[in-house]
Amino acid sequence: MKRLYRSYDASTTIFKELEAKYPEYFKIESIGQTWEKRDINLITISKNIETANNKPALFYTGTIHAREWIGHELAIEFATYVLKNLETDPTLQTYLNESTIYMVPCANPDGYEYSRKHFSFWRKNRRQNLDGTYGVDLNRNFPIGFVKSTATSSNVYGGPEPFSEPETQSLREFVLSHPNITIALDYHSQGNVFFPAHDFRHEDTIDTIDMNTLCANMAEEIRKISGREYGIHQGKPPAKLISGSGREFYYSQGILSSVVEVGTRNISDYMEDMNENIREHIPALIYALKEVDNYDKISLMKRVSSFEASEIGSNHVTLKWDYQLNKNIYFEIFRSQKDKQFCNSSNLIAKTQALEFSDINLASNRDYYYNIRAVNKKTNQKSPFYPQIKIRTLVEYDEYSRTYYANAKGTGYVAENLNNNPKHFGVNSLFVGIDENKGISYAIISINVKSLPQNALIKLASFNLYPINRVSTTIEKYGEWNVGLVNQDTMGDITNFEDVNNMEIIRYIGRPTESHQLTQGIWRNWHLSGLECDDLKKSIKNDTIILRVEGPKELRVGRSKQMMQWDIGYGKFGFGLTYRPRLELTYTIEPTSIALFPKTIYTVSKNEVLEDVITPGFDKNGNKIYSTFQFNLSSLPPYNDTMITKAYFELNSTKIYIKDDIRFHLEFVDDNINKSYKDITSREVIQNIGYDVSATELKNNQTQYFMFDSFSEMTLNEKLKTKSDISFVLKPTSAFKALKDKTVSWEASNNSTLCPKLILEYIPKRRFPVEKVTNAQLVMENAKIKVSWNNPKDSGFVGAKVIKNPFRKPLSAQDGQKLYAGIDEYTLDDFGATDIDKYYAIFTYDDVPNYSEPVILEYKAK
Repeated sequence: MKRLYRSYDASTTIFKELEAKYPEYFKIESIGQTWEKRDINLITISKNIETANNKPALFYTGTIHAREWIGHELAIEFATYVLKNLETDPTLQTYLNESTIYMVPCANPDGYEYSRKHFSFWRKNRRQNLDGTYGVDLNRNFPIGFVKSTATSSNVYGGPEPFSEPETQSLREFVLSHPNITIALDYHSQGNVFFPAHDFRHEDTIDTIDMNTLCANMAEEIRKISGREYGIHQGKPPAKLISGSGREFYYSQGILSSVVEVGTRNISDYMEDMNENIREHIPALIYALKEVDNYDKISLMKRVSSFEASEIGSNHVTLKWDYQLNKNIYFEIFRSQKDKQFCNSSNLIAKTQALEFSDINLASNRDYYYNIRAVNKKTNQKSPFYPQIKIRTLVEYDEYSRTYYANAKGTGYVAENLNNNPKHFGVNSLFVGIDENKGISYAIISINVKSLPQNALIKLASFNLYPINRVSTTIEKYGEWNVGLVNQDTMGDITNFEDVNNMEIIRYIGRPTESHQLTQGIWRNWHLSGLECDDLKKSIKNDTIILRVEGPKELRVGRSKQMMQWDIGYGKFGFGLTYRPRLELTYTIEPTSIALFPKTIYTVSKNEVLEDVITPGFDKNGNKIYSTFQFNLSSLPPYNDTMITKAYFELNSTKIYIKDDIRFHLEFVDDNINKSYKDITSREVIQNIGYDVSATELKNNQTQYFMFDSFSEMTLNEKLKTKSDISFVLKPTSAFKALKDKTVSWEASNNSTLCPKLILEYIPKRRFPVEKVTNAQLVMENAKIKVSWNNPKDSGFVGAKVIKNPFRKPLSAQDGQKLYAGIDEYTLDDFGATDIDKYYAIFTYDDVPNYSEPVILEYKAK
């Protein structure tokens, strides 16, 4: 028995004392009795206890598993905190004016007391089964997904039938008689993860985003207190699903529901760990209370009726949506760079009453996630969220993008105390860290990058692992997980522990992941610096990169494991190929440089035209003298397969004796310039090139470079389309109004070193995607939806990508669940539900990649 944890009788006494002290806010009552005749306590908290049942409510359940004491203990502390602060905290007053808290602090009183007094690892209730064994797992005794079993001694034995137990019957009757419940949280240990409810189908539901966002916002409240990061994982096939859970029963009643797994041990050290767990979860629960009113079934605001990205560029996204507007409605738009992230003031990017929003100044080739909800500014009630949009901005004009996945044969783990390490490759998960049985364990990840050009210059890189289980990471804030680039020249056998242990690591990449940052169900990313990108490129051998993932190598006395499990994507324990370890690269290639020499050069004054002379300035009357240059782009490769990435104009001055304040601007002009002074003075300027140059600067530096900015480079690329001539004007300016008879001479000779020249750098890159697929169709095959098509006959074709989305037509190749990418002409939606309407989108892509417009197929459930 842990002394600082309260007994069931102690908590009952505490709640009765609170009721006596705060009768207008608090009530304790029994909603049933256990097998051993203990009352199942329910507590209610509201600003007015008499009207509590008339308001939307948060339903909290704790310790349905006997050995998971956190639920009971947190309930005591949360209730005490709310009541002590209610009269002085205006935020709590606002929330509890509009909402109610229901709590069953301990849903398994008999099992809890047995765990406290006799066998701490006890999990079930204390029913005596017919064969003399004891206990039913109450969290397997609900009807949704219930599994019939005769293994009564199993820790997950679900009972003879759903709701066979008095504890679950009491919970059922309470929930069914309180339709005002909008959010239900079931507190467990261990794992530091939220498990939102699912419906046993491999499809997101309309409220998946609501549950994920609720959990993410609670997780952010936790992170602000302790720095601890919570995972979010909504279980779906092919992963093994929990059956007969209370979470799914509550969800079946239209309640947003999630399990909350707290801490890294079932019964933590109270002063060292449990106290902090309680402290960080109180603000998380207060946040959940804030959302209760927004999901009130009686006055539920409608979510927007559509939400899509209508335009995606390399640096911007345009979003649009539909809603019935009135003067009191506006919309909140949130942007994140990772999935399952919070939506709060820190990532709120717009409040608008319009039905469209453009998000600008984004980074190229990055993933962005957008969420939207409507708000009534008069009542401050907010709607549920519309399903999230995921997009990836396009690559910049000089960029390419690649996503490389781990090679199954070369990816696995090796453990110090195991003899079958070669069998860990290509199957199962990656175990990294240390435990008493395996000893030290490393993961080895092999990634084939054959398609990466030899002259690639990597600009950005990130390595990504999907964490599927952190339950074996049992020590709070202890150890870190690092990823290292392996020197393959001294590598040895990647399936041999000693060789792996002794590998030379060229460099560790990204920032280490500390134990309190380990999550479940949210991708973990190691972002590489510029130097690390250089070493990544150098580490390639035989078109392969080898990475070693390592964790802590020592254990604290008395602890048995500090081991993290990551998905490999393959094998029966993986979540599917989408979750393979992956390396994402943004790169450019070394450009070709070419110098273009002027087709014509003129200096034009009011009184004369000089050919092959560059002497701009001011004549004796103070009129400007201009110099013009014309170039031809016909020597460059074709527009469709060429991208100009850099341009600059080089001019060399002759001896300068002038002392006056005279400056020169180089202008990119719209049309060919003729010899007419009138035409030159009325020219249309596209853009000034670079910065102006003063006569003083010319004395110090004979050679001047006028660099093209981004807009000028874009215009230059457009001029390449027609291989047209392009023109420039060198214009003088001065701060003095009466500057006269002042000119500067520049080199105009045929000397290739000193004469004017336009320097262009370009790379071979497709500008446009290949053709769309043809003959796309949906058919049923062996009770699965089959998507088929014909690929285009185009030498630039690299593959086709299939995206599924049950809520909207996927206009982006990222917006939905990826089913397939490759050169085949069909794919099966292996786990897709056949009773749900949905859209399938097929995109073709090239090696940039440029994605075609999608071919959309609509599936209608029969």
